[in-house]
Amino acid sequence: MISSTLVYLIFFIGISYELTNGVGRTPQMGWNSWNHFKHNVSEKIVRQTADAMVATGLAAAGYQYVNLDDYWQLTRDSQGIIHPDPQAFPSGIPALADYVHSRKLKFGLYSDAGFMTCAKRPGSLDYETIDANTYASWNVDYLKYDNCNTDGNIPEVRYPVMRDALNASGRPIFFSICEWGVDTPALWAANVGNSWRATGDIRDNWDYMMFNIDINNNFADKAGPAGWNDPDMLEIGNGGMTDAEYVTHFSLWAISKAPLLIGCDVTNMSAATLSTLTNPEVIAVNQDPLGVQGKKVAFASSRF
Repeated sequence: MISSTLVYLIFFIGISYELTNGVGRTPQMGWNSWNHFKHNVSEKIVRQTADAMVATGLAAAGYQYVNLDDYWQLTRDSQGIIHPDPQAFPSGIPALADYVHSRKLKFGLYSDAGFMTCAKRPGSLDYETIDANTYASWNVDYLKYDNCNTDGNIPEVRYPVMRDALNASGRPIFFSICEWGVDTPALWAANVGNSWRATGDIRDNWDYMMFNIDINNNFADKAGPAGWNDPDMLEIGNGGMTDAEYVTHFSLWAISKAPLLIGCDVTNMSAATLSTLTNPEVIAVNQDPLGVQGKKVAFASSRF
């Protein structure tokens, strides 16, 4: 196999301003539904995931967010309030959030800074205040905010609107900017979001994983407590790489102070997957409160 040896070092660097909403002092750790389940999300899956995160020791290792990605929302009512798909979420989102909280975990949702989400469900553009207040009333702890189907305004215009709405809602909500790095959010998002996607979407293979972490490396000096570069969610356990490659994947995300958001089915993990995801020394590097992102300083091709 042709691969590469990367050398990352940690330098003392900092940013001059940050989002002061009281969350995100270290990179977020948790689970997100998209990489494995895509559109096939339901309250049953979320409940089972929350249970498994506790039972497997993931929660004890530091993974705290259970985040529901695209396709949970279906309609708005006459007051503009967003409602979930009743077939997939018959108990409603507040009850689901309560269940996740009962497991001593935090609950996250997904929306979009456009008229529709990437999956063509209702987006939050022009509904930012209504949605932020709704999420707060549902006791949501995290919002991933995507960038599909927009009105043509640049992200620097659209994303601060939701930031302000969340800050005014009265509830601390982690704000995860997901505009795929197209407008280089590392240069403007430190006082807008708690993390920002520095790259396009990851795929479950070595080349895509390495491409994303190399792009992410370009912005190492922009990350720090309360604001993190995001090379996308973890693919560990989804089957597209070897166990050794997944160890590398996890190690690079950890030293890069990237969000550690599990993207596999945690109810059905191999022993190797669980061991990688719960390695305490690697997690400690990621969660170091100093918050200094490692930076690549050398590259050497090798064959092994």
